[in-house]
Amino acid sequence: MLDIHPFDETHIDDLTALFATDDTADRCWCMWFITTYKEFHTAGREGNRAAFITYTIDEPEPMGLIAYDNDQPVGWCAVGPRSRYVRAVKTPTMKRRSGDDDTVWFVPCFFVHPDHRSVGVAATLLDAAVELARRAGARAIQGFPLSGSTRRQSGSDLMTGNETLFTSAGFDVESRPSNKRAIMNRDLA
Repeated sequence: MLDIHPFDETHIDDLTALFATDDTADRCWCMWFITTYKEFHTAGREGNRAAFITYTIDEPEPMGLIAYDNDQPVGWCAVGPRSRYVRAVKTPTMKRRSGDDDTVWFVPCFFVHPDHRSVGVAATLLDAAVELARRAGARAIQGFPLSGSTRRQSGSDLMTGNETLFTSAGFDVESRPSNKRAIMNRDLA
């Protein structure tokens, strides 16, 4: 059974160890959807990690959730108010939406340790993200996973999850802004 914890500064070493298992995650530190393209690439691994730690300390809501299997970190899910993910909500996929405030939360990405994939870690994290948003008073939670019709998927694309994962957690397709992505929504009101 997995133990899921809201992420705070006591989990930084564990997330460092988890992200170290994948070069993309280790460079990103979940800053891709938060900062600008230029800031992200200028900062590099160390800068992105430092910025993420600063957010972890300063933000009133957790930056995400971390999953443990027998005290070993095995999964991560970024989640929080939509306004945190400035870059994500300005993408062509999401920018057509309007009227959402911080009562709508967003799940932009997941990372699961290579040895723990395809065993339900992401699903458990998504269920916990829904509950975290509900406890924080969110009226809805969204994601923009790969569409069920997407055939070719790269590793970085997969980090947003897939439509089946979100459907299994009670999300509905709100729109399909491209043939690659679905905007998924779960009403929490």
